[in-house]
Amino acid sequence: MVSSSVRSAQLRRLMSQGVVMLPGAFNALSARMIEREGFGAMYVSGAVLANSVGGVPDVGLMTLTESRDHIGHIANVTSIPMIADADTGYGGPDNAARTVSVLEAAGVSGIHLEDQEFPKRCGHLEGKRLVPTEEFCEKIAAAAAAKASPDFLLIARTDARGVEGYDAAVGRAHAYLRSGADGVFPEALESREEFARFARDVDTVLLANMTEFGKTPFLTADEFAEMGYDLVIYPVTLQRFVMKATQDALRVLKAERSQRSIVGRMQTRAELYELLGYQASLPATPPAT
Repeated sequence: MVSSSVRSAQLRRLMSQGVVMLPGAFNALSARMIEREGFGAMYVSGAVLANSVGGVPDVGLMTLTESRDHIGHIANVTSIPMIADADTGYGGPDNAARTVSVLEAAGVSGIHLEDQEFPKRCGHLEGKRLVPTEEFCEKIAAAAAAKASPDFLLIARTDARGVEGYDAAVGRAHAYLRSGADGVFPEALESREEFARFARDVDTVLLANMTEFGKTPFLTADEFAEMGYDLVIYPVTLQRFVMKATQDALRVLKAERSQRSIVGRMQTRAELYELLGYQASLPATPPAT
């Protein structure tokens, strides 16, 4: 397995060359595909962990152990950097410090911690509640002190825009940076103008969340780069696409009582084995009837 320190240094180099796009891996196989298709880094979403591994909503139900195991499977079969969603750090400052140690050992290049109360909610939903700024600063300081590599990226996510307003988000961001964060993730900004303004107001490593069906308008990676953002995550894009395709396939299978009409839309056995690096004698393809 490629170590976290190597991946972290690699991520820093990528960021020095321009904006980094990080598609969200929903399992180890999709992570292999992200790397094979030429992306330099990937993202591991807490929402996707909850949805795909636990089959539950993103409301803080998953544990650090489950996150570590999920990330470990991905790290074992890939070599590119990854940033992981560490939610609220699974507790207080000591828990946040342990989260850094555990996930860094598992192979991630960085994590983000968020300033919501536990149990948290999806950042693009209403009804979020925040911990006091001072309390989250203590968590960030503890997490920063736990880093094994100076290149490991500790990103403070603030959900303040949708709770306390834009100015509060900026104020919290500066406080988190003073406490040891390496960068800031302003969640659920609502316009291109807000993203640009935030980049002017907070001069640091910036992560943008380009999720679908949320409060943020669609912006390209190049647009984010022009505004000064370093990292753009696509947390649930692949899961959403695959789940829609899965639903479509099941409906065809149920209606037609065969998968024959959709075989041409599938990944072939040969393509799967190539992705896995598996050498095997393939069976002859039966004739279409």
